Amino acid sequence: MRKLVYEFTASLDGYINDRGGGIDWAAPDEELHQFHNDRYRDIEMSLHGRRLYELMADYWPHVPEDAPPIQREFGRLWTQKPKVVFSRTLTDVQWNSRLVSANAVEEVRRLKAEGDGVIEVGGANFAASLMPHGLIDEYQLFVAPVVLGGGTPLFPPLDDGFRLRLTETRRFDTAVMLRYVAE
Repeated sequence: MRKLVYEFTASLDGYINDRGGGIDWAAPDEELHQFHNDRYRDIEMSLHGRRLYELMADYWPHVPEDAPPIQREFGRLWTQKPKVVFSRTLTDVQWNSRLVSANAVEEVRRLKAEGDGVIEVGGANFAASLMPHGLIDEYQLFVAPVVLGGGTPLFPPLDDGFRLRLTETRRFDTAVMLRYVAE
């Protein structure tokens, strides 16, 4: 069975964006960006919610030629990586993507069952919809040294909590990675 990983940068107080939706505080340094590129290269496919897909599709396929090489590399990786976009409002997706507009939980279960590699889920709201169903196997949190005081929380309110086991930590100049597996 495939492993589903949720990876996101969060503020020290647990938000993935600020009150205005900004994420400029989460920009990785070169070492962390390379870590993300290497990790992304190793996953089979990416599962995106609508908002994240639109954000990514707006920039990564169009990285300027004068951007740093590490960003151009990620742009190539992102456009080539198979993606499944979950949205009830989008009618079309591009960049090696497939659109799913119904039964997200069942589709994710099916995708996990049909292989044995690693897939990732992106988008706080979409990931939150999978958490109550126990579909996320691993959480890779990159905690940035900033307190935002509000924004979109990394974890939603849940009827039932769940336990995680810390399996790895790693320090970067712009964040600390905490890697947890679901128990």
